Amino acid sequence: MATDKYYVPESSPWPLTASIGLCMTAVGGAHFIQQSTMADMEPSFSGKPLFFLGLAWLLVVVALWWRDTIKESVTGLHSNQLGGSYRQGMLWFIFSEVMFFAAFFGAMFYTRWLIIPWLGGEGSNAMTHELLWPEFQPMWPLTETPDGTTTTPMGAWGLPAINTAILLVSSITLTIAHHALLEGKRGTLILFQAMTVALGVIFLGLQALEYVHAYDMGLTLDAGIYGSLFFLLTGFHGAHVTIGTIFLLVTLIRVIKGHFSEDNCFAWEAGAWYWHFVDVVWLFLFVTVYWL
Repeated sequence: MATDKYYVPESSPWPLTASIGLCMTAVGGAHFIQQSTMADMEPSFSGKPLFFLGLAWLLVVVALWWRDTIKESVTGLHSNQLGGSYRQGMLWFIFSEVMFFAAFFGAMFYTRWLIIPWLGGEGSNAMTHELLWPEFQPMWPLTETPDGTTTTPMGAWGLPAINTAILLVSSITLTIAHHALLEGKRGTLILFQAMTVALGVIFLGLQALEYVHAYDMGLTLDAGIYGSLFFLLTGFHGAHVTIGTIFLLVTLIRVIKGHFSEDNCFAWEAGAWYWHFVDVVWLFLFVTVYWL
């Protein structure tokens, strides 16, 4: 039961410590990618250990932060007003994630419909075409880079289509679990949420297999703008699926422990919102990156 008093939590070290972990992950990841794509560069330090240290740091901080928040919830400290604040915060967070992916989709559309025709000499850009890349053929996806490297584009109807079906089914199983939560059907809730978590893990496994297949085809981070955009969009989406799967796994454990009821289940609903958002992003990604 929620308290009718407004709860002000104690000062917490977790925002500061999480920022440190994010900084380590960002700096280490940037150096890791740069070093992996520029083999002749002499590194000032290795970004790989810093990247994984930052990830481990973040996992520990998130676990401890969630522990404190869960303790506050199950002891009845959260008020209805605080619940409303949580909901607004989650909605704004998802909106920021929408803008995050919109920037990357925008980069792809800009490249595909503006830069490629420009390099191809369409309209008044014939001189640009002759000076920069006379042999350039304006088509998408780009299968050849200026240095002559060729690649094979990833088709839509293999692993990507299977993964699309998996995410669509996972949205259905999670919706069934949500209705079971609201109706107090705990057994059904546990079953269908566990199925959703399992589908998320299968998706990630198939995406890893897809990346192995992509490198076998020559589709790598070095494969020009198409390769960069492909791994940028699918990689960040895979990271979000990982976060969503962990989120749902944690709420599943809480369901098993009996933490939620039909009138006190915001944390569960927040995970469901995030998962549905990730599914919608994948549908846009499948159509624009793989299909069209």
